[in-house]
Amino acid sequence: MDRGAEFRRWKAQSLGRADLSRKGDVDEDVADLVRLLNEREPFFTTSSCAGRILLLDGNINGIEVQKKNCCWLLVTHRPCVKDDMIAALKKAKGDAILKFEPFVLHVQCQQLQDAQILHSVAIDSGFRNSGITVGKRGKIMLAVRSTHGLEVPLSHEGKLMVTEEYIDFLLNIANQKMEENKKRIERFYNCLQHALERETITNSHSKEKINEKNNPYSRKKKRNREKARGKCTTEENDKEENDKELENDDYPGLNVTVFPEDY
Repeated sequence: MDRGAEFRRWKAQSLGRADLSRKGDVDEDVADLVRLLNEREPFFTTSSCAGRILLLDGNINGIEVQKKNCCWLLVTHRPCVKDDMIAALKKAKGDAILKFEPFVLHVQCQQLQDAQILHSVAIDSGFRNSGITVGKRGKIMLAVRSTHGLEVPLSHEGKLMVTEEYIDFLLNIANQKMEENKKRIERFYNCLQHALERETITNSHSKEKINEKNNPYSRKKKRNREKARGKCTTEENDKEENDKELENDDYPGLNVTVFPEDY
């Protein structure tokens, strides 16, 4: 199957599926970004999260919380207030973990150069943990990620292990990270718009050059334009020379021809 046709099939299948995330739809803060990418032929998004603050209740496996095996006590994509966090903590029965997870986006790209454009924009926008992977079937995937996350244990076996003052301190940090995360998303969206516009212009110019190169009529028109420019230049030069001769000639009506001495 043609690679372009196969990519279009993948895109149609992915965008046609139901959203199986907990929220059930795209987060508001990245809706325009997701729409911008999906409207472009060489891209489609497979998953995204605008960033969130959450409180999980479960067991700690090493240093990471296994979200599949735990209870979500609180989740918000906006700054969190202490009262909401304290209320959620009262429901904890295991090991409660406060987390801030920054923006993440996965985009499948038609060609490697398409992924490189997005990767460059992501890095310049502050998402320095972004990367490109190529699968065995040739699927090219770009992951937009950053490293400014937060993960702190607050309780153990249902018992709160920290003070409310410390919880307030942590929420201030998490909320600051959320604001910085939002700025990076906006920067990424704006930079991506400009990058895609430049790419469209570049591709348009390249196609025009290819069309002119392959079109005999265009080449003939170009030669005729060049000949016309050359003719105009020659006529202008001749006119200038004639004007100079007339200016230096004492007898304007007399045509003088100069021959070599050995004529």
